[in-house]
Formats: sequence, structure tokens, C-alpha cells
Amino acid sequence: MRKKPRESANLPLTCPMKAYQVALHSVRRLTETIQFTLFWGKYRMNKNDLIGAVAESSGLSKSDAASAVEGVFDSISKSLSNGDEVRLVGFGTFSVAKRKASTGRNPRTGEPMTIKASNQPKFKAGKGLKDAVN
Repeated sequence: MRKKPRESANLPLTCPMKAYQVALHSVRRLTETIQFTLFWGKYRMNKNDLIGAVAESSGLSKSDAASAVEGVFDSISKSLSNGDEVRLVGFGTFSVAKRKASTGRNPRTGEPMTIKASNQPKFKAGKGLKDAVN
């Protein structure tokens, strides 16, 4: 049996089906844009987005903003690895929580196992950040 020929993607807009597809695509893109701007909970900022936002708000180039963001992350990491606490007034506090050794169960076999003691990074939001979110 012969297959139907594929519909050409380059149909003129006078074709009702193509015009419908173009309009539907435009509506979907507009809806996605509105959802992005209205519902921030559906969007997660990654490191590159943060660098772009810092560059835009401070007037720095992206490479300078990347260096600044990396410098802040490195400084916080080094301070926490030394056991220090980092307080950013109005934003929050980064600290280290010491977790004791404990026993748990292997979920596959159900056998008891030991969980080693470890240090865990912790963040507590400050008043300024809490007020900005609420």
C-alpha cells in the first residue's frame, strides 16, 4: 500500500489549515509567555540566568558578572568549609549543621546499615528576604 504524501511545511498562509496552525502556535507561545511572567513558581532560575540578571541590574558585562557570582559562591563555600557562618543582613544566614552518625535501613534489602556523621550546609532566610517573598 502506498503511503499518503506528507503535507508540505511551506504551504502558503492562504491554506486554511496552515493559517490555523500558525495562529495556534502564536497563541501557545503567547500563553507560555504570560504564564512565565505571571506565575514565577513555574520558572526556576539557574546559574546562567542569575549571571544574566546580575549583569543587567548592575551594568556589568556578562563575564564580569560571572566572575562576581563565582566569587560570592566560592567565598561562601570556603567559609562554610572552615566551619564559619556567613551572615548577610536582610538576606539570610548560611551555616553548617553537624549530623550525627545513625543507623538506617537499605530500602532494597531491608538490612540495617550505618550512616556516617556529616556536615550539612544550612540556610536560614532573613527578615528582608521573607518580607520580599510575602
